[in-house]
Amino acid sequence: MNYEFWIAYRYLVARKDRFLALINGVSVLGIAIGVAALIVVIGVMTGFDRDLKDKIVGTTSHMVVERETGLKDAAPLIAKIKAVKGVAAASVFINGNVFLEYGNRAYGLLLRGVDPSVEGAVTKINAYLKGDYAIGQLAFGDIVIGRELARYYDLKPGDTVSLLSPVSGVAGEGWRYKLKVAAVFDSGMYDYARNLIFVHYKKAQEIFNLADGMVSGIGVRLDDVDHAPQVKEAVVKEIGFSYVVRTWIEQNANFFAALKLEKFAMFVILTLIVLVASFNIVSTLIVTVTTKTKDIGILRSIGVPSSSIRRIFTLYGITLGAVVTLLGLALGMGISYVLKETQLIRLPQSVYYIDHLPVLVQAGDVLMITGSAVLISYLATLYPAARAASLEPVEALRYQ
Repeated sequence: MNYEFWIAYRYLVARKDRFLALINGVSVLGIAIGVAALIVVIGVMTGFDRDLKDKIVGTTSHMVVERETGLKDAAPLIAKIKAVKGVAAASVFINGNVFLEYGNRAYGLLLRGVDPSVEGAVTKINAYLKGDYAIGQLAFGDIVIGRELARYYDLKPGDTVSLLSPVSGVAGEGWRYKLKVAAVFDSGMYDYARNLIFVHYKKAQEIFNLADGMVSGIGVRLDDVDHAPQVKEAVVKEIGFSYVVRTWIEQNANFFAALKLEKFAMFVILTLIVLVASFNIVSTLIVTVTTKTKDIGILRSIGVPSSSIRRIFTLYGITLGAVVTLLGLALGMGISYVLKETQLIRLPQSVYYIDHLPVLVQAGDVLMITGSAVLISYLATLYPAARAASLEPVEALRYQ
């Protein structure tokens, strides 16, 4: 073993005065706590991002193709879209606002007309439906509602509700439509579960008084949601520029931008905590240099160069920083595991969209956090190590 490593190791593990050891331990514990906090918080932010992304792209399509005036006879357009590499499925949809009336209460929400024969291939709606019901069973006079809406009205499958349309029916025949609740879905997103309902697209055409074959747009499912921008370019090139094509990223751009900014802000804030805690390494090393003045003088007097003295205390500080960083890593991973497996912290869905605190610790985040902590620890050793290297043998031994 290189003598510099050996001396640094001896300084690290040698028996110390109990009070001094306590001070040193408390000093560097701040780095471990900072690293643990960073791992947990970044894991929670990443978990939020992943969980909300899964729920959003599960209830809605990965990409929509629309035109301001609507689409007439969408079958040829669907064929062109499905021919694009990366597109898995496509189906028509109709969106519009209606009032749902039951008892003496009316509630405004979003109605989505879908093609039951294809919708299950475009979204994950079947995974969210309760019981054995599948979206392919949706009949002309049926309606599928969210869990929160069902709870608000105390509705269950088999109940009949009224939909109030903003436009009058064909030839002014009416704007109130009776539909039977066929099933209840729960995507885990409070906003969708409270404000979104599904009906057959033919029924939606009737409710909004649309001509036969007229739809709002086409929903598209991709093989890989992360390749949405590239597939969008290919779709636009295939169908032309007379359509509005939007990916799930663009539809929720502000939301995910806010999450990304919050994650970055939390990383900066907690890194500053680690930075502040690193000053404790400076004080610990200064105390160590002071107590080892005699040793430094002896080493210098037998010919050890000042560069080696600098390396000894740099290695001491880096090793100390690495040890407490690993301690913080273990603590942070442990807390993250408990939070993930036990779902210990519950959240109000009306505020956070999801019912528990999600945690996703990624290897890249862990490497960035531990690397930053070790780098900060290294920078904290530079001054004390230089101070030790600058001691002259005569001055170091004068009063020993």
